[in-house]
This record gives sequence, C-alpha cells and structure tokens, in this order.
Amino acid sequence: MTSVPTPIPSRTQFVLEGIKHRILTGQLTPGQALVETELAAQFGVSKTPVREALKTLAGTGLVVMSQYKGVTVRMVDADMAREVYDVRLLLEPEALRRTVRRKASLDAAREALTRADGATDTAERSLANREFHRALYVSCGNPLLGRMLDEVRDQAALVSAVAWAADPSWEREAHEHREILRLAAEGDADGAARALHAHIESFVLKAFPDAGTGAQGEDGQA
Repeated sequence: MTSVPTPIPSRTQFVLEGIKHRILTGQLTPGQALVETELAAQFGVSKTPVREALKTLAGTGLVVMSQYKGVTVRMVDADMAREVYDVRLLLEPEALRRTVRRKASLDAAREALTRADGATDTAERSLANREFHRALYVSCGNPLLGRMLDEVRDQAALVSAVAWAADPSWEREAHEHREILRLAAEGDADGAARALHAHIESFVLKAFPDAGTGAQGEDGQA
C-alpha cells in the first residue's frame, strides 16, 4: 500500500507560525514594527506570504495594522489584559470542571508540566505553560467552548510574555499548576476550578493591578 506523503505547510503558514512564535516568546515585543521586506528576507520568502500571515495575525489580535504606522505587535495594557482575562475567568474554570467530571485524561497536562520544569529558556517554558492550560480545557466535552478559549489563547500568552519580562514568577505559577493538577487528578472538579480561577485572577492582577476583571469569583461573589 502506497503511503500518503505528509503535506508540506504553505509558505504563508510557515511565516505565520514563525512570527507568532517570536511574538509569544518575547522575541518580538509589543509596539515593535513588523516590516514586510525584513520578514520576507528572514524567512526566505516573497512579501506575499508575509502580508497574508500578518493579516491573519491581525485577525487574531496579535498584531495591529495601521494606515500610518504600518504593522506592529499589539501593545499590552491594563484594558487589553482585562478583556482577555475576563473571558478566561468566565470560561476556563468551567471548562476544567467539565473535563474533570468527564474523567478525561490529564496526561497531556502532566507532560506539559514536566516540559516546563525541564525548560532551559523562557520561550520553552512559555510554550509548555500554554499547553498545560489548553490540556485542562480541550477535553471539556464542548468543542465550541474549547474553540472560544483557543480564540483568546494567543492574546493571553502575549499578556503573559509582557508580565514575565517585567517580573518572572515561574516558580509560584509552577506550584499553582501542580496544585490544580492534583485536585483535578483526585476528581475534585469544583476544587480544581476554584484553584484555576484563583491562579488566573492573581496573575493578571499582580501583573496589571488596574485590570480589575469584574468577573465573579468561584463562590459567586463579585
């Protein structure tokens, strides 16, 4: 039987993933200009796939396209952090609660924690952190809920990259991650959801004190 060759990613997808990786790992910083000709030279492609990749990234909220300033990495401020983390606080703990109640596998979350513990640089740890959080909600049983959280995932990672650059808090967050996973593994859906809510809320308020999310706590209080 003839094997089917693995499709080669398009140039646009290649450039898109490359630029996104640089943004989410802090190699490209908020406000930094993204020049088509420079990026084309760096990735060894024409300007067309770069232009298409930048349009897609603008649609996800990672870059901003301006008639006067051109394309820049999105700036992160308290308002932006509030919007993104408000959505996470409303949806992510509930998604985890459902994951636990369905007794879904948590192996991917464990593997992500292991990668984060063994990370040798900020970029590797940041990517492992993203995968840990996604592993908590992706098996919630509601694909639409998962996609909604995926929609804000990149913007949340951008907020995190800015916060970590100013004040690295890896150890504290790693401890909180382990506690969330412990509760989830024990089948304590409500406890895991509360711990996740507290983890997300404390991070954004520590990094952006003015970013009061307005979301209700896990006990139903404002």
